[in-house]
Amino acid sequence: MASTSPSPTSLSTPLLSGSVAPARAAANGHANNHRHGHDDSDAAASVCGDGGDPFAFLSEDRPPRDRGPSPADPFRNGTPAWGGGVYAWARTLLLLPVAALRLALFGLAIAIGYAATWVALRGWADVQGRPREGAGPMPAWRRRLMWITRISARCILFSFGYHWIRKKGRPAPRELAPIVVSNHISYIEPIFFFYELFPTIVSSESHDALPFVGTIIRAMQVIYVDRFSPASRKAAVNEIKRKAACNSFPRVLLFPEGTTTNGRFLISFQHGAFIPGYPVQPVVVRYPHVHFDQSWGNISLLKLMFKMFTQFHNFMEVEYLSVVYPPEIKQENALHFSENTNYAMARALNVLPTSYSYGDSMIMARAVEAGKANCSNYMVEMAWVKDMYGVNTAEAMELLEHFLAMNPDSDGCVKAQDFWAHFGLDCSPLCKKIFHYFDFNIKDSITFRQFLVGCAHLKKQPLFQGACETAFEKCRDPETSDISRGQLADILRLSMLLPSDDGMLKLFNTFDVDGDEKISRDDFIRCLGRFPFLIALFAAPINGEVYIEIV
Repeated sequence: MASTSPSPTSLSTPLLSGSVAPARAAANGHANNHRHGHDDSDAAASVCGDGGDPFAFLSEDRPPRDRGPSPADPFRNGTPAWGGGVYAWARTLLLLPVAALRLALFGLAIAIGYAATWVALRGWADVQGRPREGAGPMPAWRRRLMWITRISARCILFSFGYHWIRKKGRPAPRELAPIVVSNHISYIEPIFFFYELFPTIVSSESHDALPFVGTIIRAMQVIYVDRFSPASRKAAVNEIKRKAACNSFPRVLLFPEGTTTNGRFLISFQHGAFIPGYPVQPVVVRYPHVHFDQSWGNISLLKLMFKMFTQFHNFMEVEYLSVVYPPEIKQENALHFSENTNYAMARALNVLPTSYSYGDSMIMARAVEAGKANCSNYMVEMAWVKDMYGVNTAEAMELLEHFLAMNPDSDGCVKAQDFWAHFGLDCSPLCKKIFHYFDFNIKDSITFRQFLVGCAHLKKQPLFQGACETAFEKCRDPETSDISRGQLADILRLSMLLPSDDGMLKLFNTFDVDGDEKISRDDFIRCLGRFPFLIALFAAPINGEVYIEIV
Protein backbone atom coordinates (compact mmCIF):
# COMPACT_ATOMS: atom_id res chain seq x y z
CA MET A 1 0.00 0.00 0.00
CA ALA A 2 1.75 3.18 -1.09
CA SER A 3 0.79 6.77 -0.62
CA THR A 4 0.74 9.20 -3.48
CA SER A 5 1.12 12.17 -1.14
CA PRO A 6 4.15 14.39 -1.51
CA SER A 7 7.21 13.74 0.58
CA PRO A 8 7.02 15.29 4.06
CA THR A 9 9.02 18.28 5.02
CA SER A 10 12.37 17.47 6.55
CA LEU A 11 12.66 17.32 10.29
CA SER A 12 15.53 19.77 10.06
CA THR A 13 14.92 22.95 12.01
CA PRO A 14 16.40 26.32 11.04
CA LEU A 15 16.90 27.56 14.57
CA LEU A 16 20.47 28.68 14.41
CA SER A 17 20.88 29.71 10.84
CA GLY A 18 23.32 32.42 9.93
CA SER A 19 20.67 35.14 9.89
CA VAL A 20 18.33 36.35 12.58
CA ALA A 21 15.27 35.43 10.56
CA PRO A 22 12.12 34.44 12.41
CA ALA A 23 12.82 31.05 13.90
CA ARG A 24 9.67 29.40 12.77
CA ALA A 25 10.29 29.73 9.09
CA ALA A 26 9.53 26.65 7.08
CA ALA A 27 12.13 23.91 7.41
CA ASN A 28 14.28 23.27 4.37
CA GLY A 29 14.66 20.28 2.14
CA HIS A 30 13.12 16.84 2.08
CA ALA A 31 13.66 13.66 4.00
CA ASN A 32 17.11 12.16 3.75
CA ASN A 33 17.92 8.49 3.67
CA HIS A 34 19.73 6.76 6.50
CA ARG A 35 23.35 6.17 5.67
CA HIS A 36 25.15 3.96 8.09
CA GLY A 37 26.95 0.70 8.43
CA HIS A 38 26.11 -1.74 11.20
CA ASP A 39 27.50 -5.23 11.65
CA ASP A 40 24.34 -6.72 13.14
CA SER A 41 22.36 -7.89 10.14
CA ASP A 42 19.01 -7.64 11.90
CA ALA A 43 19.52 -4.16 13.32
CA ALA A 44 21.66 -2.91 10.50
CA ALA A 45 19.14 -3.36 7.73
CA SER A 46 18.49 0.23 6.89
CA VAL A 47 15.01 1.25 7.76
CA CYS A 48 14.89 2.81 4.38
CA GLY A 49 16.15 -0.23 2.56
CA ASP A 50 14.08 -2.83 0.77
CA GLY A 51 12.00 -4.75 3.29
CA GLY A 52 13.68 -2.93 6.15
CA ASP A 53 11.15 -0.18 6.81
CA PRO A 54 8.64 -1.42 9.40
CA PHE A 55 6.26 1.39 8.40
CA ALA A 56 6.38 0.92 4.63
CA PHE A 57 2.66 0.07 4.60
CA LEU A 58 1.85 3.58 5.87
CA SER A 59 3.56 5.56 3.16
CA GLU A 60 6.25 5.40 0.55
CA ASP A 61 7.98 8.29 2.34
CA ARG A 62 11.26 7.35 3.93
CA PRO A 63 12.10 8.16 7.54
CA PRO A 64 13.23 11.74 7.98
CA ARG A 65 16.56 12.87 9.26
CA ASP A 66 16.66 15.55 11.97
CA ARG A 67 19.69 17.78 12.31
CA GLY A 68 19.06 17.77 16.03
CA PRO A 69 18.02 20.47 18.45
CA SER A 70 19.62 23.86 18.78
CA PRO A 71 22.50 23.89 21.28
CA ALA A 72 20.94 26.99 22.84
CA ASP A 73 19.50 26.86 26.34
CA PRO A 74 17.35 29.96 26.76
CA PHE A 75 16.32 29.13 30.33
CA ARG A 76 19.59 28.48 32.15
CA ASN A 77 20.86 30.98 34.69
CA GLY A 78 24.62 31.43 34.23
CA THR A 79 25.55 32.26 37.83
CA PRO A 80 27.22 29.45 39.83
CA ALA A 81 24.85 27.98 42.41
CA TRP A 82 26.50 29.31 45.55
CA GLY A 83 30.08 29.90 44.49
CA GLY A 84 31.48 32.46 42.11
CA GLY A 85 34.99 32.74 43.45
CA VAL A 86 36.65 34.69 46.23
CA TYR A 87 35.19 38.02 45.09
CA ALA A 88 31.62 36.71 45.24
CA TRP A 89 32.05 35.31 48.76
CA ALA A 90 33.78 38.45 50.01
CA ARG A 91 31.10 40.68 48.52
CA THR A 92 28.33 38.57 50.05
CA LEU A 93 29.86 38.68 53.53
CA LEU A 94 30.50 42.42 53.28
CA LEU A 95 26.96 43.20 52.18
CA LEU A 96 25.07 40.99 54.63
CA PRO A 97 24.25 43.96 56.92
CA VAL A 98 23.18 45.94 53.83
CA ALA A 99 21.05 43.01 52.72
CA ALA A 100 19.23 43.10 56.07
CA LEU A 101 18.42 46.80 55.57
CA ARG A 102 17.30 46.14 52.00
CA LEU A 103 15.05 43.34 53.20
CA ALA A 104 13.48 45.70 55.74
CA LEU A 105 12.89 48.32 53.01
CA PHE A 106 11.39 45.63 50.78
CA GLY A 107 8.97 44.53 53.50
CA LEU A 108 7.98 48.10 54.36
CA ALA A 109 7.37 48.99 50.69
CA ILE A 110 5.24 45.87 50.19
CA ALA A 111 3.17 46.69 53.28
CA ILE A 112 2.57 50.33 52.26
CA GLY A 113 1.77 49.38 48.68
CA TYR A 114 -0.63 46.67 49.78
CA ALA A 115 -2.41 49.03 52.18
CA ALA A 116 -2.81 51.73 49.52
CA THR A 117 -4.09 49.17 47.00
CA TRP A 118 -6.57 47.74 49.50
CA VAL A 119 -7.98 51.21 50.07
CA ALA A 120 -8.10 51.94 46.32
CA LEU A 121 -10.08 48.76 45.69
CA ARG A 122 -12.36 49.11 48.71
CA GLY A 123 -15.99 49.30 47.63
CA TRP A 124 -15.27 49.12 43.89
CA ALA A 125 -17.99 46.92 42.46
CA ASP A 126 -15.96 45.97 39.38
CA VAL A 127 -13.31 44.24 41.52
CA GLN A 128 -14.86 42.06 44.16
CA GLY A 129 -12.39 39.27 44.77
CA ARG A 130 -11.11 39.46 41.19
CA PRO A 131 -11.80 41.50 38.06
CA ARG A 132 -14.69 40.41 35.90
CA GLU A 133 -14.93 40.40 32.13
CA GLY A 134 -16.51 43.53 30.75
CA ALA A 135 -15.63 45.65 33.79
CA GLY A 136 -15.19 49.35 33.27
CA PRO A 137 -11.99 51.33 33.77
CA MET A 138 -10.80 52.27 37.25
CA PRO A 139 -12.15 55.65 38.38
CA ALA A 140 -9.68 58.55 38.30
CA TRP A 141 -9.46 59.08 42.08
CA ARG A 142 -8.65 55.41 42.62
CA ARG A 143 -5.91 55.60 39.95
CA ARG A 144 -4.41 58.62 41.73
CA LEU A 145 -4.40 56.71 45.00
CA MET A 146 -2.50 53.91 43.26
CA TRP A 147 0.45 56.30 42.86
CA ILE A 148 1.34 55.38 46.44
CA THR A 149 1.66 51.75 45.34
CA ARG A 150 3.64 52.75 42.25
CA ILE A 151 6.15 54.68 44.38
CA SER A 152 6.32 51.65 46.66
CA ALA A 153 7.19 49.56 43.59
CA ARG A 154 10.10 51.89 42.84
CA CYS A 155 11.27 51.47 46.45
CA ILE A 156 11.15 47.72 45.96
CA LEU A 157 13.38 48.04 42.90
CA PHE A 158 15.74 50.20 44.97
CA SER A 159 15.86 47.54 47.69
CA PHE A 160 16.87 44.96 45.09
CA GLY A 161 19.85 47.13 44.09
CA TYR A 162 18.35 48.93 41.09
CA HIS A 163 19.36 52.36 42.33
CA TRP A 164 19.08 53.86 38.85
CA ILE A 165 17.65 52.38 35.66
CA ARG A 166 18.90 53.47 32.29
CA LYS A 167 16.12 54.19 29.80
CA LYS A 168 16.33 54.76 26.07
CA GLY A 169 13.45 56.04 23.99
CA ARG A 170 10.06 56.74 25.46
CA PRO A 171 6.62 55.16 25.57
CA ALA A 172 4.53 55.93 22.50
CA PRO A 173 1.21 57.70 23.14
CA ARG A 174 -1.47 55.30 24.27
CA GLU A 175 -3.65 56.34 21.31
CA LEU A 176 -0.89 55.27 18.91
CA ALA A 177 0.17 51.98 20.52
CA PRO A 178 -2.36 50.64 23.04
CA ILE A 179 -0.42 47.36 23.45
CA VAL A 180 3.10 47.04 24.84
CA VAL A 181 5.13 43.83 24.60
CA SER A 182 8.42 43.09 26.32
CA ASN A 183 10.91 40.30 26.70
CA HIS A 184 10.72 38.57 30.09
CA ILE A 185 13.90 37.78 32.01
CA SER A 186 13.10 38.20 35.70
CA TYR A 187 10.33 39.16 38.10
CA ILE A 188 11.80 42.67 38.00
CA GLU A 189 10.18 43.73 34.69
CA PRO A 190 6.56 43.52 35.98
CA ILE A 191 7.55 45.66 38.97
CA PHE A 192 9.26 48.20 36.71
CA PHE A 193 6.36 48.46 34.27
CA PHE A 194 3.91 48.73 37.16
CA TYR A 195 5.80 51.82 38.32
CA GLU A 196 6.51 53.20 34.84
CA LEU A 197 3.21 52.62 33.00
CA PHE A 198 0.66 51.17 35.45
CA PRO A 199 -0.67 49.00 32.60
CA THR A 200 -3.31 46.36 32.39
CA ILE A 201 -1.49 43.03 32.31
CA VAL A 202 -2.30 39.53 31.15
CA SER A 203 -1.52 37.02 33.85
CA SER A 204 -1.94 33.37 34.75
CA GLU A 205 -4.94 32.62 36.94
CA SER A 206 -2.63 31.12 39.57
CA HIS A 207 -1.21 34.58 40.35
CA ASP A 208 -4.54 35.69 41.79
CA ALA A 209 -3.93 33.56 44.90
CA LEU A 210 -0.49 35.02 45.67
CA PRO A 211 -0.43 36.94 48.97
CA PHE A 212 -0.09 40.73 48.57
CA VAL A 213 0.85 40.37 44.89
CA GLY A 214 -2.58 39.04 43.95
CA THR A 215 -4.28 42.13 45.38
CA ILE A 216 -1.90 44.52 43.61
CA ILE A 217 -2.27 42.93 40.19
CA ARG A 218 -6.07 43.00 40.58
CA ALA A 219 -5.74 46.78 40.81
CA MET A 220 -4.13 46.66 37.37
CA GLN A 221 -7.43 45.22 36.08
CA VAL A 222 -5.57 42.09 35.14
CA ILE A 223 -6.78 39.88 32.31
CA TYR A 224 -6.60 36.32 33.60
CA VAL A 225 -5.86 33.47 31.25
CA ASP A 226 -5.51 29.72 31.57
CA ARG A 227 -3.01 28.97 28.82
CA PHE A 228 -4.20 25.35 28.58
CA SER A 229 -7.85 26.27 28.03
CA PRO A 230 -8.83 27.32 24.50
CA ALA A 231 -11.97 29.00 25.86
CA SER A 232 -9.93 31.00 28.39
CA ARG A 233 -7.40 32.04 25.75
CA LYS A 234 -10.19 33.19 23.44
CA ALA A 235 -11.84 35.18 26.24
CA ALA A 236 -8.48 36.78 27.10
CA VAL A 237 -7.96 37.87 23.48
CA ASN A 238 -11.43 39.43 23.46
CA GLU A 239 -10.61 41.32 26.67
CA ILE A 240 -7.30 42.52 25.22
CA LYS A 241 -9.13 43.79 22.15
CA ARG A 242 -11.83 45.51 24.24
CA LYS A 243 -9.39 47.28 26.54
CA ALA A 244 -6.99 48.21 23.76
CA ALA A 245 -9.86 49.82 21.85
CA CYS A 246 -10.85 52.13 24.73
CA ASN A 247 -8.55 55.00 25.69
CA SER A 248 -10.09 55.12 29.15
CA PHE A 249 -8.15 51.95 29.99
CA PRO A 250 -4.38 52.01 30.47
CA ARG A 251 -2.08 50.29 28.01
CA VAL A 252 -2.18 46.50 27.85
CA LEU A 253 1.17 44.89 28.70
CA LEU A 254 2.06 41.38 27.60
CA PHE A 255 5.14 39.21 27.80
CA PRO A 256 4.57 37.21 24.60
CA GLU A 257 7.27 34.63 25.41
CA GLY A 258 4.97 33.39 28.18
CA THR A 259 7.82 32.65 30.59
CA THR A 260 11.19 33.98 31.67
CA THR A 261 14.40 33.36 29.73
CA ASN A 262 18.04 34.17 30.40
CA GLY A 263 17.99 37.12 28.00
CA ARG A 264 20.52 35.62 25.60
CA PHE A 265 17.81 34.31 23.27
CA LEU A 266 14.23 35.08 22.34
CA ILE A 267 11.82 32.17 22.41
CA SER A 268 8.70 31.81 20.30
CA PHE A 269 5.97 34.39 20.85
CA GLN A 270 2.43 33.53 21.73
CA HIS A 271 -0.09 35.39 19.58
CA GLY A 272 -2.47 36.94 22.11
CA ALA A 273 -0.95 40.41 21.73
CA PHE A 274 -1.15 40.30 17.94
CA ILE A 275 -4.55 38.77 17.20
CA PRO A 276 -6.51 41.98 18.01
CA GLY A 277 -4.59 43.76 15.22
CA TYR A 278 -3.65 46.94 17.10
CA PRO A 279 -0.22 48.60 16.79
CA VAL A 280 2.29 47.26 19.28
CA GLN A 281 5.24 48.99 20.91
CA PRO A 282 8.05 46.52 21.68
CA VAL A 283 10.23 47.15 24.72
CA VAL A 284 13.50 45.32 25.33
CA VAL A 285 15.00 44.89 28.78
CA ARG A 286 18.66 44.13 29.37
CA TYR A 287 20.53 43.24 32.53
CA PRO A 288 24.22 43.91 31.91
CA HIS A 289 26.18 41.82 34.38
CA VAL A 290 29.65 40.54 35.03
CA HIS A 291 29.44 38.53 38.24
CA PHE A 292 25.72 37.92 38.56
CA ASP A 293 23.14 36.67 36.07
CA GLN A 294 19.84 38.28 37.10
CA SER A 295 17.63 35.99 35.01
CA TRP A 296 15.03 33.84 36.72
CA GLY A 297 16.02 30.58 35.08
CA ASN A 298 16.91 27.36 36.85
CA ILE A 299 17.21 29.16 40.18
CA SER A 300 14.74 29.49 43.05
CA LEU A 301 13.04 32.79 43.83
CA LEU A 302 14.53 33.05 47.33
CA LYS A 303 18.04 32.36 46.09
CA LEU A 304 17.69 34.96 43.33
CA MET A 305 16.39 37.55 45.80
CA PHE A 306 19.27 36.85 48.19
CA LYS A 307 21.79 37.31 45.39
CA MET A 308 20.14 40.62 44.42
CA PHE A 309 20.26 41.83 48.02
CA THR A 310 24.00 41.07 48.20
CA GLN A 311 25.07 43.07 45.12
CA PHE A 312 26.53 46.56 45.27
CA HIS A 313 24.33 47.57 42.35
CA ASN A 314 22.23 45.73 39.80
CA PHE A 315 22.24 47.13 36.28
CA MET A 316 19.09 47.34 34.19
CA GLU A 317 18.45 48.93 30.81
CA VAL A 318 15.04 49.53 29.23
CA GLU A 319 14.70 50.53 25.58
CA TYR A 320 11.42 51.54 23.97
CA LEU A 321 11.48 50.59 20.28
CA SER A 322 9.56 51.96 17.34
CA VAL A 323 5.93 50.99 17.06
CA VAL A 324 5.25 47.88 14.97
CA TYR A 325 2.07 48.04 12.92
CA PRO A 326 -0.06 45.07 11.87
CA PRO A 327 0.32 43.91 8.26
CA GLU A 328 -1.72 45.92 5.79
CA ILE A 329 -2.64 42.78 3.87
CA LYS A 330 -5.36 40.98 5.78
CA GLN A 331 -4.15 37.59 4.63
CA GLU A 332 -0.99 38.17 6.63
CA ASN A 333 -2.25 37.11 10.03
CA ALA A 334 -1.11 37.34 13.65
CA LEU A 335 1.75 34.92 12.93
CA HIS A 336 3.43 37.42 10.58
CA PHE A 337 2.72 40.27 12.99
CA SER A 338 4.35 38.39 15.89
CA GLU A 339 7.33 37.38 13.74
CA ASN A 340 7.90 40.99 12.68
CA THR A 341 7.84 42.07 16.32
CA ASN A 342 10.07 39.18 17.37
CA TYR A 343 12.56 40.15 14.68
CA ALA A 344 12.59 43.80 15.75
CA MET A 345 13.23 42.85 19.37
CA ALA A 346 15.89 40.26 18.48
CA ARG A 347 17.72 42.83 16.36
CA ALA A 348 17.64 45.39 19.17
CA LEU A 349 18.89 42.83 21.69
CA ASN A 350 21.42 41.38 19.22
CA VAL A 351 20.24 37.87 20.05
CA LEU A 352 18.94 34.90 18.07
CA PRO A 353 15.25 33.99 18.04
CA THR A 354 14.64 30.30 18.62
CA SER A 355 11.76 27.85 18.31
CA TYR A 356 11.76 27.06 21.99
CA SER A 357 8.57 28.00 23.82
CA TYR A 358 6.87 27.89 27.20
CA GLY A 359 6.25 24.19 26.57
CA ASP A 360 10.00 23.56 26.62
CA SER A 361 10.29 25.23 30.01
CA MET A 362 7.58 22.88 31.29
CA ILE A 363 9.41 19.88 29.84
CA MET A 364 12.67 20.93 31.44
CA ALA A 365 10.96 21.62 34.78
CA ARG A 366 9.46 18.11 34.74
CA ALA A 367 12.89 16.63 34.05
CA VAL A 368 14.29 18.62 36.98
CA GLU A 369 11.45 17.38 39.18
CA ALA A 370 12.26 13.81 38.14
CA GLY A 371 15.88 14.34 39.27
CA LYS A 372 17.40 13.95 35.82
CA ALA A 373 20.82 15.33 34.92
CA ASN A 374 21.35 17.66 31.93
CA CYS A 375 17.68 18.55 31.88
CA SER A 376 18.09 20.92 28.94
CA ASN A 377 18.67 17.81 26.79
CA TYR A 378 14.96 17.03 27.11
CA MET A 379 13.83 20.23 25.37
CA VAL A 380 12.42 19.79 21.88
CA GLU A 381 11.67 23.28 20.50
CA MET A 382 7.95 22.98 21.01
CA ALA A 383 7.00 25.92 18.78
CA TRP A 384 8.63 24.18 15.81
CA VAL A 385 7.13 20.79 16.72
CA LYS A 386 3.67 22.34 17.06
CA ASP A 387 3.92 24.20 13.75
CA MET A 388 5.30 21.20 11.87
CA TYR A 389 3.20 18.41 13.39
CA GLY A 390 0.40 19.98 15.42
CA VAL A 391 1.62 18.44 18.70
CA ASN A 392 0.54 20.50 21.70
CA THR A 393 2.28 20.78 25.06
CA ALA A 394 -0.15 18.44 26.84
CA GLU A 395 0.55 15.65 24.34
CA ALA A 396 4.30 16.22 24.64
CA MET A 397 4.12 16.09 28.45
CA GLU A 398 2.23 12.79 28.30
CA LEU A 399 4.92 11.27 26.07
CA LEU A 400 7.58 12.68 28.39
CA GLU A 401 6.14 10.75 31.32
CA HIS A 402 6.56 7.51 29.41
CA PHE A 403 10.04 8.49 28.24
CA LEU A 404 11.13 9.21 31.82
CA ALA A 405 9.86 5.76 32.79
CA MET A 406 12.24 4.20 30.23
CA ASN A 407 15.30 4.83 32.41
CA PRO A 408 17.09 7.54 30.38
CA ASP A 409 20.83 7.88 31.05
CA SER A 410 22.66 10.98 32.28
CA ASP A 411 22.52 12.48 28.78
CA GLY A 412 18.76 11.98 28.54
CA CYS A 413 19.02 9.05 26.10
CA VAL A 414 17.15 5.74 26.19
CA LYS A 415 18.58 2.47 24.88
CA ALA A 416 16.56 -0.01 22.84
CA GLN A 417 16.25 -2.65 25.56
CA ASP A 418 14.94 -0.08 28.08
CA PHE A 419 12.62 1.37 25.45
CA TRP A 420 10.93 -1.94 24.70
CA ALA A 421 10.98 -3.14 28.32
CA HIS A 422 8.56 -0.29 29.04
CA PHE A 423 6.05 -2.02 26.73
CA GLY A 424 6.87 -5.57 27.83
CA LEU A 425 8.77 -6.51 24.66
CA ASP A 426 12.29 -7.71 23.91
CA CYS A 427 14.56 -6.45 21.14
CA SER A 428 13.33 -8.75 18.40
CA PRO A 429 14.40 -8.04 14.80
CA LEU A 430 11.15 -6.12 14.22
CA CYS A 431 11.58 -4.12 17.42
CA LYS A 432 15.14 -3.22 16.41
CA LYS A 433 13.91 -1.91 13.08
CA ILE A 434 11.22 0.15 14.80
CA PHE A 435 13.76 1.57 17.22
CA HIS A 436 16.14 2.47 14.39
CA TYR A 437 13.32 4.49 12.85
CA PHE A 438 13.77 6.86 15.81
CA ASP A 439 17.53 6.34 16.09
CA PHE A 440 18.37 8.05 12.81
CA ASN A 441 21.76 9.10 14.18
CA ILE A 442 22.59 5.40 14.73
CA LYS A 443 23.77 5.84 18.31
CA ASP A 444 21.81 2.88 19.66
CA SER A 445 19.91 5.30 21.87
CA ILE A 446 17.32 8.03 21.33
CA THR A 447 16.56 11.39 22.89
CA PHE A 448 13.13 12.62 23.91
CA ARG A 449 13.12 14.92 20.91
CA GLN A 450 13.69 11.97 18.55
CA PHE A 451 10.95 10.02 20.30
CA LEU A 452 8.46 12.88 20.10
CA VAL A 453 9.24 13.87 16.52
CA GLY A 454 9.21 10.25 15.34
CA CYS A 455 5.80 9.64 16.88
CA ALA A 456 4.45 12.89 15.45
CA HIS A 457 5.80 12.04 11.99
CA LEU A 458 4.11 8.64 12.03
CA LYS A 459 0.74 10.08 13.09
CA LYS A 460 0.97 12.53 10.20
CA GLN A 461 1.32 9.78 7.60
CA PRO A 462 -1.69 9.80 5.26
CA LEU A 463 -2.53 6.14 5.75
CA PHE A 464 -2.02 5.99 9.53
CA GLN A 465 -5.65 6.35 10.64
CA GLY A 466 -6.86 3.91 8.04
CA ALA A 467 -4.18 1.41 9.07
CA CYS A 468 -5.34 1.62 12.68
CA GLU A 469 -8.94 0.92 11.69
CA THR A 470 -7.89 -1.96 9.42
CA ALA A 471 -5.68 -3.49 12.11
CA PHE A 472 -8.50 -3.52 14.64
CA GLU A 473 -11.05 -4.92 12.19
CA LYS A 474 -8.73 -7.79 11.24
CA CYS A 475 -7.71 -8.56 14.83
CA ARG A 476 -10.95 -8.24 16.78
CA ASP A 477 -13.16 -11.12 17.82
CA PRO A 478 -16.13 -11.22 15.38
CA GLU A 479 -18.54 -12.04 18.22
CA THR A 480 -17.43 -9.57 20.93
CA SER A 481 -15.85 -6.91 18.68
CA ASP A 482 -12.98 -6.72 21.20
CA ILE A 483 -9.46 -8.09 21.40
CA SER A 484 -8.63 -10.41 24.28
CA ARG A 485 -5.19 -11.05 25.73
CA GLY A 486 -5.00 -14.40 23.98
CA GLN A 487 -5.93 -12.85 20.65
CA LEU A 488 -3.27 -10.18 21.09
CA ALA A 489 -0.67 -12.89 21.75
CA ASP A 490 -1.72 -14.70 18.57
CA ILE A 491 -1.42 -11.48 16.59
CA LEU A 492 2.10 -10.84 17.91
CA ARG A 493 3.17 -14.30 16.77
CA LEU A 494 2.42 -13.19 13.21
CA SER A 495 5.20 -10.63 13.67
CA MET A 496 7.53 -13.18 15.28
CA LEU A 497 7.09 -11.57 18.70
CA LEU A 498 6.95 -13.92 21.67
CA PRO A 499 6.88 -11.85 24.88
CA SER A 500 6.93 -13.46 28.30
CA ASP A 501 3.75 -13.73 30.34
CA ASP A 502 4.68 -10.61 32.32
CA GLY A 503 5.62 -8.80 29.12
CA MET A 504 2.38 -9.82 27.47
CA LEU A 505 0.42 -8.49 30.45
CA LYS A 506 2.29 -5.17 30.31
CA LEU A 507 1.66 -4.75 26.58
CA PHE A 508 -1.99 -5.74 26.96
CA ASN A 509 -2.43 -3.16 29.74
CA THR A 510 -0.89 -0.56 27.44
CA PHE A 511 -3.66 -1.19 24.91
CA ASP A 512 -6.38 -1.68 27.52
CA VAL A 513 -6.69 2.04 28.19
CA ASP A 514 -9.84 1.85 30.32
CA GLY A 515 -8.64 -1.23 32.28
CA ASP A 516 -11.68 -3.45 31.63
CA GLU A 517 -9.60 -6.51 30.64
CA LYS A 518 -10.44 -6.19 26.98
CA ILE A 519 -9.24 -3.99 24.13
CA SER A 520 -12.15 -2.16 22.58
CA ARG A 521 -11.96 -0.17 19.38
CA ASP A 522 -11.64 3.07 21.35
CA ASP A 523 -8.86 1.55 23.48
CA PHE A 524 -7.01 0.40 20.39
CA ILE A 525 -7.24 3.73 18.55
CA ARG A 526 -6.32 5.77 21.64
CA CYS A 527 -3.30 3.61 22.37
CA LEU A 528 -1.99 3.90 18.82
CA GLY A 529 -2.65 7.63 18.99
CA ARG A 530 -0.27 7.79 21.95
CA PHE A 531 2.26 5.31 20.61
CA PRO A 532 1.83 5.27 16.82
CA PHE A 533 4.97 3.16 16.29
CA LEU A 534 3.11 0.15 17.76
CA ILE A 535 1.12 -0.04 14.52
CA ALA A 536 4.14 -1.86 13.06
CA LEU A 537 3.27 -4.84 15.31
CA PHE A 538 0.12 -5.30 13.22
CA ALA A 539 1.71 -5.00 9.79
CA ALA A 540 1.19 -8.71 9.09
CA PRO A 541 -2.61 -8.78 9.53
CA ILE A 542 -2.93 -5.39 7.80
CA ASN A 543 -1.04 -6.74 4.77
CA GLY A 544 -2.91 -10.03 4.92
CA GLU A 545 0.21 -12.05 5.72
CA VAL A 546 -0.07 -15.32 7.61
CA TYR A 547 2.71 -16.85 9.66
CA ILE A 548 2.70 -20.65 9.59
CA GLU A 549 4.62 -22.29 12.39
CA ILE A 550 6.54 -25.38 11.20
CA VAL A 551 6.58 -28.21 13.74
